[in-house]
Amino acid sequence: MSGTSGRTLQLLSLLQTHRFWPGGELAGRLEVSERTLRRDVERLRDLGYPVDATRGTHGGYQLGAGASLPPLTVDEDEAIALVMALGAHAATVGGPLADASLAALSKVVQVLPHRLRRRAEALRSATVAAPFGAAPQVDAELLGAVALATRDAERLRFAYRAADGAATRRHVEPHQIVTVGRRWYLLAHDLERHDWRSFRLDRMEAVEATRAPFRRRPVPGDDAAAFVRSRLSRRDRSLQLLLDVHADLEHVRRRIGPWATVVESEPGRVRLAIEANDPHWAAFGVGNLDADVTILEADDEVLETLRRWSERLSRAAARPQD
Repeated sequence: MSGTSGRTLQLLSLLQTHRFWPGGELAGRLEVSERTLRRDVERLRDLGYPVDATRGTHGGYQLGAGASLPPLTVDEDEAIALVMALGAHAATVGGPLADASLAALSKVVQVLPHRLRRRAEALRSATVAAPFGAAPQVDAELLGAVALATRDAERLRFAYRAADGAATRRHVEPHQIVTVGRRWYLLAHDLERHDWRSFRLDRMEAVEATRAPFRRRPVPGDDAAAFVRSRLSRRDRSLQLLLDVHADLEHVRRRIGPWATVVESEPGRVRLAIEANDPHWAAFGVGNLDADVTILEADDEVLETLRRWSERLSRAAARPQD
């Protein structure tokens, strides 16, 4: 970034931190003359930022009032963090707070600079959220590139490292980004293998948008998240848990995790199947339901984990700290 461009961004940042800056003080913070400051203010105005100036001994600058905020000065990592945090909050809390989160999300996206707004909107539209855990670190630029290609239906090429360490190059039609448990996956149609595949984003490198559009194919079952979960279940040894949950379907759907499926329901009661490759995730799913449950079927490993959790939690509740 050039000195002039960097100074202009610094000026915008300073103007956003205070309602009013005296001209001399602002020039001093930027270490420039007041004449240079005036030129920098004009650059901001040319970019569409309303900067009001007051002349005279006590003159200075402030961002002009208006119906909307000026574009936010955030980098790509911050923009993606804002969008994902607000989106995840809306997906988990429900009710008025969810509506408020969605409203805030829309406002944040609207005031982002155009390039970041495009990436943020792509990420929001291309991602299916899941309620449990946080995904491992994924490069923001890679995530943005995958989200854009997914939203715009453009083919992707990338290097991929499989679980056994094997390295391959892939050419795919990206359909949906899915979060499952603590990981991010791209559901895509592999053009060389002629089949649907899921790819962990933290194992993808050198992502290249080919600019080649494609016509979207229907996902088997019309549910991207369910399809990715089913593929993962086949890939890993799954633990099974069948529950009779004493709660309404709406409550259960708000609380279930990424490995749970509603088998059947009636007013005040839901039959729920949970799959996991770790008994602790299965136990966490039971606890997170926040309802009375009856276990109909379960692997011994899951039952033993539930017993240990119950004993530990009972001991903890019996000895509250003052």
